[in-house]
Amino acid sequence: MSYIPVLILMMVGLTVGGAILLLTTLLGSGIQNKKKNMPFECGVPGYGSARHRFSVRFYLVAILFLLFDVEAIFFYPWAVVYKKYLTINAFILIEMGFFALILLVGYFYVLGKGALEWE
Repeated sequence: MSYIPVLILMMVGLTVGGAILLLTTLLGSGIQNKKKNMPFECGVPGYGSARHRFSVRFYLVAILFLLFDVEAIFFYPWAVVYKKYLTINAFILIEMGFFALILLVGYFYVLGKGALEWE
């Protein structure tokens, strides 16, 4: 019974989406030409082949960025909780210091392996 508003919203969304698709199919010109079918990105015409290979280093740096970025997210809840629990501040500080130390060890390991250098 409490899901009826959600179902109504879903039905309205599906109806509006279907109506827009139907209207564009019926009212659109449908005339195809070479320029209209060419791919583009951000209004800039493409150049070169889209099938060229990227260096593995590009993907490695992207994965490392995601890894360190996601781990850095854990600093925000810690900062919020740190002032709230004044009785166990030392324990929380030591635990976060240990977490930051693990991050630094990983960062220096990656740096030592040369994974962040563009050659």
